[in-house]
Formats: sequence, C-alpha cells, structure tokens
Amino acid sequence: MSDFLTVTFPISGVTTSVFVPPLTAFAVSFFASMGGLSGAFLLLPFQMSVLGYTSPSVSGTNQLFNIVAIPSGVWRYARERRMVWPLTAAVVIGTLPGVVIGAWLRLEYLPDPKTFKLFAGLVLLFVGSRLLADFRRRKQAAPTAGAVEFAVADSSFSLQRAEFSFAGRQHSFSVPKIFLLCLLVGIIGGIYGIGGGAIIAPFMITFFQLPVHAVAGAALMGTFITSAAGVLVYQLLARFYPGVSVAPDWQLGLLFGIGGFCGMYLGARCQKYMPAKLIKLLLAAAVLLTACGYLAA
Repeated sequence: MSDFLTVTFPISGVTTSVFVPPLTAFAVSFFASMGGLSGAFLLLPFQMSVLGYTSPSVSGTNQLFNIVAIPSGVWRYARERRMVWPLTAAVVIGTLPGVVIGAWLRLEYLPDPKTFKLFAGLVLLFVGSRLLADFRRRKQAAPTAGAVEFAVADSSFSLQRAEFSFAGRQHSFSVPKIFLLCLLVGIIGGIYGIGGGAIIAPFMITFFQLPVHAVAGAALMGTFITSAAGVLVYQLLARFYPGVSVAPDWQLGLLFGIGGFCGMYLGARCQKYMPAKLIKLLLAAAVLLTACGYLAA
C-alpha cells in the first residue's frame, strides 16, 4: 500500500488507507438506513476492533459521522413523504437530554473499553432479540412501492396521542410513552455514541408496532439532531478531562461521514422496494452479530 494513501489520524492514532473509512461507511449505511439506522452502531465495533480506536473519543467521532452522513437520507425520506413529523418531534425532544446525560456517564463510569463493550453488547443483544422475535411473530403483508398510498398522510398530534396513515393503514402511538422511552434510549445512545435515534427505531418497530418503512426517516432525523448535541458535549467535556482522549477525531469522522452520506441516500432511495420483513431480518442479524462480538471480546 502506497504511503501516499496511508494516513495516521492525530487524535485517534489510527493508521489506515484513506479509502477504508468511506468505503466501510458506505456499505454499512446503505443497508442500515433502510431500517432508520445510520450505521454508527456497526461502525463503532469496526473502529474499536479493526482500527484499534478504543479511547472515549470514539463515541464523539461516531456521532460526527452521523452529522455528515444523515442529511442525505432524511432529505430523501422527506421528499418521498415518508417522514412522520410528530414522531420525529417526540424522538428529538426525548433523546436530546438523554444524550447529554449519556455522554457524561460514558466518561465518568465507562472509560474502560472492556466495561464499555460489555454494556454495549448487552444493550444490542436485547434489541436484536426483540427484533428477531418480532420478525418470527408477525406475518402481515408488507407494502410495496406500487401501493396506492406509500406515503405518510393525515398526521395528527396532541400531548397524549399521535396518529398517521401509511400505505392505506392507520397507526397511532402514545406520546408520553414514546417520550419516556426516547429519554432512556437517549442516555444509552449518548453512552454508545450513536445519538439515540438509532436504537429507538427497533423499539418503535417492536414495542409500538409502527411500520418500518415509515419510522426510518423519523429515527434518522432524531439521530442527526442528538448527534450534533453529542459532538458538542464531547468537545466541551474534553476541557474537564485532561490527559484523556475525549474530543472527536474530526478528520476520521469526516471521512466516515462522506461514505455514509452516499450510502444513506441510496439506501433511503431503495428502501421502498425492500419488504419490511427482510429489513427487520437484516437489522436483527446485524445487531445480534455485533452484540455477540462485544460479549465475546
């Protein structure tokens, strides 16, 4: 490999080809974005296990990837009218304070990579198990790109309940329950470095029985907003933890983000052609494999 193409990133200390981060992020984001995930939850183990990036700043770097990568996917979902805006608002309001709390917990109680991997592995094992159980239990026909109303319509919102129609079916959810769940998930997401919205997508699918094709855009938007807050928090907290790598690696995060930007746009564009059950199966497999890798480490 040419020295010209190999770089060492000063903050993380990672040495790799300049093509590895964007190509990896592209592949991960393409499939993950179909389920409302940015792919950050898969990039984190890649950075820690493959690139050897294990310091606390890896969480902020992962959230920086989200900031760069997610806008293309959100724009595509919004353009095709597959954004549930009341759900988006609930996710953002709930996860935003949780991310701040989670970032502090990450630095204060989970700075050791082994403890962090155990925590992340248990969280992902639970989420993946729920997705797999939901995949095996539910046998409803998935909407296709040719469906008459393959778009979000008739949205209504109150402090107690929100409703919307999608692909000819009516859906509703409890606003307080979504808010409380998002607050908890935001804390977990802040610790894990994925913004919170990424974990909430499987929860919305399994616990609230919302359609995967409709929740993806809301989950990504929530991840984008909370990741921006997460990067800011990690950058500010770096002043209070001298001698510890806390601030994001901006160069590495931007390289990952460029690949994710392209992959997420194509994934959002192709999502409506993918059956819901197949998307759930891919999500469950990715989450469970990642969880097993963490727990075995």
